[in-house]
This record gives sequence, C-alpha cells and structure tokens, in this order.
Amino acid sequence: MSFSEELLPALESCVGPKGVLSDPKDLAAYSTDWRGLFHGRPACVVRPASTGEVSAVMRSCHKAGAVVVPQGGNTGLAGAATPDDSGTQVILSLERMTAIRRIDPVGLTVEVEAGAILQTVKEAVAAEGRLLPVSLAAEGSAHIGGIISTNAGGLDVLRYGMTRGLTLGLEVVLPDGRVIDRLKHLRKDNAGYDLKQLFIGTEGTLGIITAAVLRLVPFPRHRVTALIAVPDIESAISIFNHAQSEIGEALSAFELISGEGLKLVERHKGQSAPVASSDWVLLIEAASSLPGVVAAAEALLETAFEAGLALDGVVANSISQANAIWALREGLTEAEAQEGPSLKHDISVPITAIPDFLADAGRVLADLAPTARLNVFGHLGDGNLHYNVWQGNDDLPEQIMRVVHDAVVRHGGSISAEHGLGQYRVSEWARLTDADDQDLAAAIKQMLDPDGLLNPGKGLPVRSRKARS
Repeated sequence: MSFSEELLPALESCVGPKGVLSDPKDLAAYSTDWRGLFHGRPACVVRPASTGEVSAVMRSCHKAGAVVVPQGGNTGLAGAATPDDSGTQVILSLERMTAIRRIDPVGLTVEVEAGAILQTVKEAVAAEGRLLPVSLAAEGSAHIGGIISTNAGGLDVLRYGMTRGLTLGLEVVLPDGRVIDRLKHLRKDNAGYDLKQLFIGTEGTLGIITAAVLRLVPFPRHRVTALIAVPDIESAISIFNHAQSEIGEALSAFELISGEGLKLVERHKGQSAPVASSDWVLLIEAASSLPGVVAAAEALLETAFEAGLALDGVVANSISQANAIWALREGLTEAEAQEGPSLKHDISVPITAIPDFLADAGRVLADLAPTARLNVFGHLGDGNLHYNVWQGNDDLPEQIMRVVHDAVVRHGGSISAEHGLGQYRVSEWARLTDADDQDLAAAIKQMLDPDGLLNPGKGLPVRSRKARS
C-alpha cells in the first residue's frame, strides 16, 4: 500500500469522504500556480470545513510524517501554495471555510474564516458602511487566509499599510494540530508577545491560519481619481511630494505605469489611456469622509502643470470614468501575460532612490541581455515596483534575476515587497540575506515545525530535518 493510500482513510475520517480529493482530474486545479510557472503532483487535497477538522487533519499528517502544503485561492505569484512533484504531499485547502462570523461597524472589526473570498468580505462590510482597505487585482478569488499568510500589499498600502497592520487577531492551527486562539477584537493588546506576528507573512510555513479579526475603516463618501502623464521619473516623485502636501492623509493610491505598459494594455485589452503618450503615467486617488478632496486633487494638478511636471492630465468626473482609469492599471498583469512569459521582480527601494535604481538596473540589464524588454509599474507611493523583464533572445533567467536583485540591494531595497518569497525567490533570499538573519528564521521554524512538515522549501530554504523518534 502506498503512502497516500495509508493516509487517505485517516484524512477521510477527519473531514468525511467528500472532503478529500484524490482523483487526478480533481487534483489538477490545485497542482499548478496561477502563473503556470510551478507544477506539482499532490497525493490528495483535503478540504476541512471547520477549525476542528483542520486540527484533526494536521494531527493525522503529523503522526504519519506527511508534508502539508496550505492553499487559499491559489492566486499567489511566488509559488508558495504549489506542492512538489513527489506525489506524497497533502494540499490543505481552506476553500470550505468561508463564514463571515461577525461584523462590528462600531468597533470597526470583522471576524472571518480563512477561506472567505476578499471581494465577498468587502461587499459584506460595505453594506454596513465600512471598508476593508485591501485592494488586489485578484480579490475576486483571493482568500483571506492566503492574503494574511503572504502579508499582501495591493493598491491601498500608501494610506492603510500592509495586511499586517490590518490584522488584529488570528486563529491558527500549528503543525502538530494544536489550536492557538488569538481572535481578539482589540486595537490595544500589549500583554506578552504578539504571537500573531509569527504567522503573518510567513507563507504557511509555521501554522495554518483558520480565522482572523481584521480592522475596518469608515467607507469614504468622497473619492477622486486622476491620471497624469509626466516626462520622467523625477517629475513623478516631485508630484508625489506635492500630493502629500496638497492632499495629505486622504491620499490613498499613487501608482506608476510606464508608457510601454500602457501600450501593452491597449494592444491586448483594447483599453487606451485618456492622456497624451509619455514615458510615465501616474494614477492618483484620494478618498475621504469629508468634502474637499476633489478640490485638493484639482489644486495638485494645477501645481504640477505650473511647475512643468505634468504633460497632460485628467480627473474622472464619474464612477465609470474612475473605473476606466483603474482598468488600465489592473489590466497590466493580464496584458503582460498575453505578451508572453516574463521574469517578475517584486522589489522595493526608498522612494528617493527610485531614479538611481532604474538607471542602474537598466544599465546592467542592457549589458547582460541587450534584447530584453521591460514592463515597469507599481506602487510609487510606497516604493514598490514590479520590474518585469521579457528576455527576448537572451535566455538568462537566473542571471537576469541576480543583476536586478543586486541593483535592489545596492540601493537599500528589498527583493520582495509584497508577493512573498515562495519558492520563486527563496534561493535569492538565501544568497542576499545575512547569515544571522537566516539562522534566526530557521530557529523559529525548527521550534514550531521541527520535522519540517509544513510547506517546506517556501519562504526559507529547507534545512536538514530533526530525526523522528
């Protein structure tokens, strides 16, 4: 009897026969990442419907020595939710745990299970006049648990911060099946270690998030969206500086799109920008519960034109126009995929270092791969750029990634701003990260998962396992 056949009856006893998938046809959708870059062959997919069932599954897998790979909506971009091709790993999907347990519009919190889809939660809290300020292109399929376990960023980070800052409490199942219940609806809880931080952004390598309490904000009643064409990256940063002064805390998004990126969207999505062609375009949005934000945005545009920083610009005067502007930004990833496979670099550098980084990275990349083409876009307001490369005739994926990441490090940046390391960037993290930092990360992993059975090879390199007694 094979390994998977021995374990299947135990897993079925935990979640029922319908909660376990083992037919290869059923496994196909869970075996490949969203980009189609990573492919695995799991033994089975287990779909628990409660925290108790997750705990039972983890106890059974721990006893059997089976590796577990947690999976949410499978929308990640770094391969953290894809199993290997050994045919022995168990995918644990939270897709049946979708309950929105409690919305507190006064305390501004929502308690939700990990399998709930982000868009569904946002619509539920919007009905109460509240906003969950996490905005992702994949929010129609991304799960809350996956968003937290990768500490997702998105379009509203400038104003509201990363998912970590919105997470007030967690319920987590440890690799051995123990349940840690820290589901507190509190803004202030300074009693002892903040244990939830161990599981936010660690890509399912230390525990399985089964539920969360998230912070909400009042739903803004006034919103303004603008698109501005600028001649160069220095002008874009100058406008950002003015925007912080003119709009202040109401500034919620400050996105950068290259002219080449807009050409992609027009070519593959049939959407054209309502501004003059230029090397760079800014998408700026501000939102507030108080009036005056539209006037502030118009004053910003006036300042930019008077200072010679803007070539052209438009302010949306309706929701449909605002949505059309955002469609340009949100269509970039899909348009890029239609253009062909690219090497994705999710990097961040200090905002004032962006011009020097772009010049430096462009120079070393041109020397290494003269036929490579770029698609650069991202969240200028928080220093996060998606520096994506088509190799052209230069088939040098590892070398290209190295020179781009080396440029990031030279300018004081990070090789993963919001997508996580997964298995896509883990070797680069090992190459570029201080040995003491790596040892501390490995020690935490060893403490919580001594047998290395939870999502190995994701987030940090695999080290030798502790011998089982």
